[in-house]
Amino acid sequence: MKTKLKEFLNSKFLKNKYLKYMFVLASGLFLGWLIFGGSSENNHAETHDHSHESADKTVWTCSMHPQIRMDEPGKCPLCAMDLISLKSTGNSEFIDPNAIQMSEEAIALANIQTTIVGRKSAVKEIELYGVIQVDERLSQSQTSHVNGRIEKLFVNFTGESIRQGQTIASVYSPDLLNAQQELLEAVKIQSIQPLLLEAAKEKLRLWKLTDNQIDAIIKSGKVNPVVELKSNSSGVVISKNVSQGDYINQGTVLLNVADLSQVWAMFEAYEIDLPFLKVGDYLEFTLQAIPGKTFSGKISFIDPLLDKTTRTSKVRVVTSNPGMRLKPEMYATAKVKASLRQHGDELVVPKSAVLWTGKRSIIYIKQPNTETPTFMLREIELGPSLGNSYVVLKGIEDGEEIVTNGSFSIDATAQLEGKRSMMNIEADEPMKGHEVHDMHSNSAWIKGEHAMLKVQGSCEMCKDRIEKTSKSVSGVYSANWDLKTNELHLDFDPKKTNLDKISEAIAKAGHDTEKHKADKSVYESLPACCEYRE
Repeated sequence: MKTKLKEFLNSKFLKNKYLKYMFVLASGLFLGWLIFGGSSENNHAETHDHSHESADKTVWTCSMHPQIRMDEPGKCPLCAMDLISLKSTGNSEFIDPNAIQMSEEAIALANIQTTIVGRKSAVKEIELYGVIQVDERLSQSQTSHVNGRIEKLFVNFTGESIRQGQTIASVYSPDLLNAQQELLEAVKIQSIQPLLLEAAKEKLRLWKLTDNQIDAIIKSGKVNPVVELKSNSSGVVISKNVSQGDYINQGTVLLNVADLSQVWAMFEAYEIDLPFLKVGDYLEFTLQAIPGKTFSGKISFIDPLLDKTTRTSKVRVVTSNPGMRLKPEMYATAKVKASLRQHGDELVVPKSAVLWTGKRSIIYIKQPNTETPTFMLREIELGPSLGNSYVVLKGIEDGEEIVTNGSFSIDATAQLEGKRSMMNIEADEPMKGHEVHDMHSNSAWIKGEHAMLKVQGSCEMCKDRIEKTSKSVSGVYSANWDLKTNELHLDFDPKKTNLDKISEAIAKAGHDTEKHKADKSVYESLPACCEYRE
C-alpha cells in the first residue's frame, strides 16, 4: 500500500503543479466533510429537540406583579403569592386566539374544577324568619254583662289555664239585684200573668245567668246581691285587665283567653321573594328554643299588603301544638323549596361558576378534544337565583363543560396574556368560538365601584335584612354584611346610585349606619333579637 502511494506521488500526474493544488483542495474538502458534517447533523438534531422543549415549556408569573417570570411554580419573590401559569401551548391542535391554555400542574395549583351542564327542575330555596303567634280565630274576650263591683276574682295571673263554665269572678250588681226581685214577683203572679215570668227569666238570661242560677233563685225565694260570672271558653289567660274591687261596666273586658292547641307561625317575606311563594306551599321551620326538632306546615295566607318600612309581607303557617311546646313570641326560621313552574326544565349552573362584570354575567367553558386544557370566555344571560345556583336562559348548551371553581385564576391568566377577560371584554365584541343567540350585544359595559359601610345589627335576621335592603336599591350588584365587624361590603354602579342612597335605604329599614340613623319608631318595630342600641 505504501509502495503504491509512493509511486502515485512520484508519478508524472502530480508533477503538474496545478493538478497538485486541485488534489490538495479536494482532499481538504473531503476531510472537512468527514469531521464537521456528522456533528452538524447532530447539532441540528439537538437544536430541534431544544426548540421543541421550549415550545412546551410553561412560564409562571404573579397576578399582582406580571413582571415576574419563572420557569417553575412557586411563590412570588415580591408578595409571596402563588405563581400562576402564564402560557402553556400545545403543538397538535388549532385553538382560538382568545382561548386560555393551562398546564395540568397549573390547573391543580389553582384548584380549577369543572362540571357538565345539565337540565333539571328549578327549585328556589327561600329562607324566612318569624315568630310564633296566637291563632286569632281561637282567641276570645271574657266581658262583664252587668254593671257593678268585683267582689272576688278567681283568676289571679296571666298564663293561668281556665275551662269553659268555670267561675272567673263574683260581682255585686244593683241592676241584677232589681232583676232578681222582679223575677220573684213574677213567680207570685205566674198563674195570672205567665208571660211576665218568662220575660223576667229572659232578662236574666241576657245578663248571662244560666238556667241553673235562675232556678236556684226561684227555689230559694231569695235574691242574691252577688252574681257569679262564668267563662265562655277554655284556654290560657294571655291578659288580665281587672283586679279585685274594681268597678266595672257592662262590656268591660275582664280577661283575654287564647286556645294554644293550634298556633300561627308568622314569617316575613321580602318583596323579591314573594313571586316564588304561594298559598299551599309546604315548608319546614325550626325554633331556637327547641333545637333538633323540625316542624312543618303549609302556607295558609300571604298578606296582600307590603310593609313600606321593612319591605316585607306577612306569611302565615297554621300548625298544631301538642303538649303546648310552641309558645307565642318564640323565634322561628323556615326554609321553603319553591318550584319555579315557568322554569320547569332549564339549565342550572352553580353560583361559583359565574363572574360578574357590571350588568354582564361571564363563565368559562372548557373546550372539548384539545390536548392541552383550553378554556374560553362566554357571556350568558341569567334567570332566577336558586340559592347556590342560577337558572341560565341563554349562552350555554346542555352537555357543555363549565368551570365551577377557579374561574378567577383563569381570568387572571387571560388578563396577563392580554386576551379577552372580564375586565376588558367589550359589549360590541363578537363572541368568538361559539355562536350565542339573542345576546344583548349593544348594551354598555359598566365598571362597578366597591365601597364599605358600617351598619349596626346583632343577628342573622339583621344580616338578611341589611343585605336584601341594599340589593333592592337600583344599581347595587352585591352586598355582604359581616356580623362580627358590622362592615357592609358593596358593589354598585356609580352612575345609578351612591353610598348615601344605599345608607339611607338601610336606615329606613331600621339599622343605623355611619351616615344615617334609623327612626326610633322603625327601630322599635324590629324583633327583639335585632336590637343593637344600648
